[in-house]
Amino acid sequence: MAVKKSDLYSSLWASCDELRGGMDASQYKDYVLFMLFIKYVSDKYGNSDAFAPPITIPKGANFKDMVALKGKSDIGDKINTQVIQPLIDANSRLARSDFPDFNDPNKLGEGKERVEKLSNLIAIFENPALDFSKNRAEHDDILGDAYEYLMRNFAVQSGKSKGQFLTPSEVSRIIAKVIGISPENTKASTTAYDPTCGSGSLLLKVAAEAGKHITLEGQEKDVTTAGLARMNMILHDFPTANILPGNTLASPKFKDDEQLRTFDYVVANPPFSDKTWSNGITPSADPYQRFAWGEPPAKQGDYAYLLHILRSLKSTGKGACILPHGVLFRGNAEAVIREQLVRSGYLKGIIGLPANLFFGTGIPACILVLDKGNAAARKGVFMIDASKGFKKDGPKNRLREQDIHKIVDTFTKQVEMPRYARMVPFDEIADPKNDFNLNLPRYIDSSDPEDLQDIDGHLRGGIPERDLDAAESALAPYWKVLPSLRTALFESAGRPGYARLSVPQGEVKAVILSHPEFTAFNTQALGHFNQWRKANTPYLTGFAKDGHPKALIEQLSEDLLTSFQKDPLLDAYDIYQHLMDYWAETMQDDTYLIAADGWVKGAQPREIGQIKNKDNKLVWPESHDYLKGRRRFKSDLIPASILVARYFAAERDAIEALDNGLATLEQQLEELKEEHSGEEGLLAEVIEGEGDKQKITAKAVKDRLKEIGKDPLYREECEVLKAFAALLDKQKDTKDQRKAAQVALDLKVDAKYPKLAEAEIKALVVEDKWLAHIANAVQGELDRVSQTLTDRLRELAHRYATPLPELLDEVEKLSARVEDHLKRMGAVWK
Repeated sequence: MAVKKSDLYSSLWASCDELRGGMDASQYKDYVLFMLFIKYVSDKYGNSDAFAPPITIPKGANFKDMVALKGKSDIGDKINTQVIQPLIDANSRLARSDFPDFNDPNKLGEGKERVEKLSNLIAIFENPALDFSKNRAEHDDILGDAYEYLMRNFAVQSGKSKGQFLTPSEVSRIIAKVIGISPENTKASTTAYDPTCGSGSLLLKVAAEAGKHITLEGQEKDVTTAGLARMNMILHDFPTANILPGNTLASPKFKDDEQLRTFDYVVANPPFSDKTWSNGITPSADPYQRFAWGEPPAKQGDYAYLLHILRSLKSTGKGACILPHGVLFRGNAEAVIREQLVRSGYLKGIIGLPANLFFGTGIPACILVLDKGNAAARKGVFMIDASKGFKKDGPKNRLREQDIHKIVDTFTKQVEMPRYARMVPFDEIADPKNDFNLNLPRYIDSSDPEDLQDIDGHLRGGIPERDLDAAESALAPYWKVLPSLRTALFESAGRPGYARLSVPQGEVKAVILSHPEFTAFNTQALGHFNQWRKANTPYLTGFAKDGHPKALIEQLSEDLLTSFQKDPLLDAYDIYQHLMDYWAETMQDDTYLIAADGWVKGAQPREIGQIKNKDNKLVWPESHDYLKGRRRFKSDLIPASILVARYFAAERDAIEALDNGLATLEQQLEELKEEHSGEEGLLAEVIEGEGDKQKITAKAVKDRLKEIGKDPLYREECEVLKAFAALLDKQKDTKDQRKAAQVALDLKVDAKYPKLAEAEIKALVVEDKWLAHIANAVQGELDRVSQTLTDRLRELAHRYATPLPELLDEVEKLSARVEDHLKRMGAVWK
């Protein structure tokens, strides 16, 4: 049975991180990622009978040969000489600098420590789930996803100065989409280039968007990181990608004769504000004429990289570059270059991103989108301020799926949105008041409108109609959809320009929910969901073994977004995010299980642990020893609760009734104990423990009853003790019944799983699990509409409920009462 992807990744990371010990994450990643690389190429190409496989695995240099080295005293040296070196000798694209030293005592320790560390590292990658021999990676990209997962975790742990080898995948996806590359406009000879490629993630996202094997080329200054990029390309099935080491600005490797090579697409995430960019360069005598618009400041290299990118684009080329916000507004030499950039028409757009997205820095950055092909016809620069759309993810911020989609949709369709995006004409940018300053707040006010207080409303009462009806008010969109609801909720406050609620504040929500216009809005939105459900259920039930989960979620999510795009008061991107969150949490793992094992095998429970007795003998699963009700088997695809809800609801309800009965008995026991506790209480003699740990046991009650017997002096105590004992007996009986009922239900559930037909499994998973969850999320968004409206109306009503004169009268009355009290107490108050 296939292992859940999320479990595989997290266990892989946990194992690697545990082995790391004191080694710096930025160094340890090289060892872990090499192991993933050697495992993949061994599985995929180790027994290849192709005439010219992309990677040649010499005899004795595959992963199985590394496994044979476990425990040997010279394991590190043997990996270097018998695995890595033969690989390099057999593959011209690989270099020794690509791989770490497996015999380095400074990083791996010496003697037994090194042997154990390397042996354990190899053992991690013997996991049967990491079997790429059947090209599983081509369909679900388990390998590429695992690589990215590990890279992200290493980047997070590598600290400020060492986390720059990875561009967050969400930002890479935006860049790949906004440059406009697609299967329709690419072919094998289409070229994409990254002059500061890091580990290659940005180039690979561009290739993924192209949908075919295009020509990838990249340069990376850090030799080890360049090696990671080469491995990354091979792992993602781009073995012919050309990644070269070296300083792009001082010594560009991609040239045609003595000129820079030009490309169809250029993307980059250069080091922010590189202070050493000019090392090895004389900008005024640059042989590639990159600095004709001006020389960037000596200690600020952002424009140096941008000018290199522009020089590397074909006349019809398109590109994008991630740079710090400073490039938009800094003066002096950069202002001169910025003016030339705007006047050239090459700058198609600017996308402002949230702060703290990147691993190497917390400063906010922006994406500059370049397009030489349509420069002459360009009328302005399309700007997006997306700085507010993100989620917290540990120490960093992270773009959500809805943020990515919204940015891409807005940019590609050039849709203007208040406080988010607009096309800024060149005349506005060139106006003396702006003087080619591109700082986004000059052109887009993304701040929320201020909630103004109305002095006259506070003095004389009444809600200002400006707060209810003005176009910029938070309530205006509601009245467009629910115009007569406004009339049903408000009446005149007795003077022009002011209104008041015509219903009590506590009844506002009830009026909203029962109003015909809101009911119609609700019905329409649920109708759109039901249409989506009907259209997409066949895709869900038709998904099968060897299916493509990523194609499935793209179909589902895009159609859901479209279904709610025109629904007023609902944000279609919020609903889309609910689906994408559920995909990441649950559906993705489910569909990968189905793709690997099929519906029937994928639904069967897997063992999640064993229980051994004190003699170390296995008592589970041989016996049904339900340890405190915890099941030792579980089905990832069909949780027991869903199976029970469909087939064993009566048994579940009976157990719930017993639970309710136990809660009632517990309350009765507690009340009886409280009533008769204390030093003189009738239960004082049987209470054990102190404070919150006081308890009364059945044995203590029984012993006390035996002690006092039928002595008439203790008649009252005897009655209370007997009542308490009866409740304890009833509690024990109920607990026994509950345990028996739970075991009986668990046995029925165990017996049901193997008998489930494929149609039953699909109904349980598709209807009861997936679609039920998504339906609840949509209903939650509808509930949020009514709750948001209710909260705002109550807030306004409360704000202006009591005019100032009434408050002053109340203060005067209270002051008089206080003065009267003080006089009666003999105090003088002046």
